[in-house]
Amino acid sequence: MHRTSDDVALEAALDPLVVALDVGSTATRGGVHDAAGRPVRGLQHKVPHAFTVAPDGTSVIDPEQVVDEIGRVLDAVTADRALGTRVAGVALDTFAASLVAVDAGGQALTPCLTYADSRCAGAVATLRDELDEAAVQQRTGTRIHTSYHAPRLRWLAAAEPRVVAATAGWWSLGEYVLHRLVGVALAGTSTVAWTGLLDRRTGALDPELLAAADVDPGHFSPPRDMTEPLPAAAPARWPALAHAVWFPVITDGYASNAGAGATDPTVAAASTATSGALRVLLDGPADPLPFGLWNYRVATGRTLLGGAINDVGRAVSWAQATLRLGDDPDAVLTAPPTDATPLVLPYLTGERAPGWVGDARAVLTGVTAATDADALFRGVVEGVAVTYARVADELAPAAPQVVEVAASGRVSNDRPAWLQVLADVLARPVTHVTRKRATQRGTALLALDVLAPDVPRALRATGATYEPRAAHADHYAERRAQFAQVYDTLLRV
Repeated sequence: MHRTSDDVALEAALDPLVVALDVGSTATRGGVHDAAGRPVRGLQHKVPHAFTVAPDGTSVIDPEQVVDEIGRVLDAVTADRALGTRVAGVALDTFAASLVAVDAGGQALTPCLTYADSRCAGAVATLRDELDEAAVQQRTGTRIHTSYHAPRLRWLAAAEPRVVAATAGWWSLGEYVLHRLVGVALAGTSTVAWTGLLDRRTGALDPELLAAADVDPGHFSPPRDMTEPLPAAAPARWPALAHAVWFPVITDGYASNAGAGATDPTVAAASTATSGALRVLLDGPADPLPFGLWNYRVATGRTLLGGAINDVGRAVSWAQATLRLGDDPDAVLTAPPTDATPLVLPYLTGERAPGWVGDARAVLTGVTAATDADALFRGVVEGVAVTYARVADELAPAAPQVVEVAASGRVSNDRPAWLQVLADVLARPVTHVTRKRATQRGTALLALDVLAPDVPRALRATGATYEPRAAHADHYAERRAQFAQVYDTLLRV
């Protein structure tokens, strides 16, 4: 059944209103939402951006640039004088696993390292030799990987010793933004968990990892649940925010689950943006935790179980920009699968779950003189789908209650035909969550759970549910086996 959650006019919006801000891999977005979780018509804005990348694994963004982008978004979404002071809260999510070194005055000493920065791969190998990685993962919910802070801090100590010596705080991008806006760095529990340093059971920083990274625990902000917003004076530039509280910054993964309606153990959220993930919200930690997955503490008594995929929209966009596709790429995706499709391991910026090979790069096999652009594009998309399936295989025993996969994000909205490929590869139904800016909506909903817990929420907007086609089951089982064989031969460490 197709369900909608329409925008609402400001005069019909239910109080209290919230401003939700979302800093993703390709843009900073924001908008006003009413108490039912509906976007307020005309009060939405987007500022595109891109990471700075280099062949050595660099993937960074200027934190001051993002502060400016947030300011421009707030200018746009609070400009209507009819808004008055109805906004009761401001909530922010950012891409996860970001890192900015700051001095005692809160000024940035480094660019913001993104989740895709893999320059600390050497430190990962060293730490894996020094520590019991399985024990670390059972405590923190995370592996030793380039996306997390312990190897990054070890690498920075060697690469930038003067910067490290001058550092008074290790902040996420969101903490830096909030400090610049309202003078306080508020770190949500999920944001601290994504450092890879937080014990998923106790909510305390892990002493062994802090010692291995040689960092002072006082240089990290304490984790705060969304139930702990802070009244803070908004700059006079935004009078509409005069009465708003400010929520601790959360990660986009946590927000994306909320926005997709995946808020209990029966629904797995498949986010399909520049990067992607397959995640399930649980009551309490997953025990034991599968070695290929992470399990982040996101609030007192709640964890997020799943695995992240660096290259989803990035891989699809790369293929579209690089190949001279035919007139109808969707026809390529709706065609029956064939053995002539190249096998692609789509690791353009390294692998996270389930293998955690941070310096992995893409592999193409089965390319012949007869392979055209359309076939290669189909191979990239199938490869992305198989990466989700590899996460799903590890998720199944730890989250056996899942009955629905809810897919949201740019790739699913731009190329919904790919969801049939995903359903076939996963061998389970996939529901398309059609609402754009699902992550931003999730951030608004999590704030509204605090500000307006008794107001009924508007239903999420959904499109088709794609059922797996039994006729293609054997083909994709064989394709997954081939993928695993190539992976084990070329990438397994």
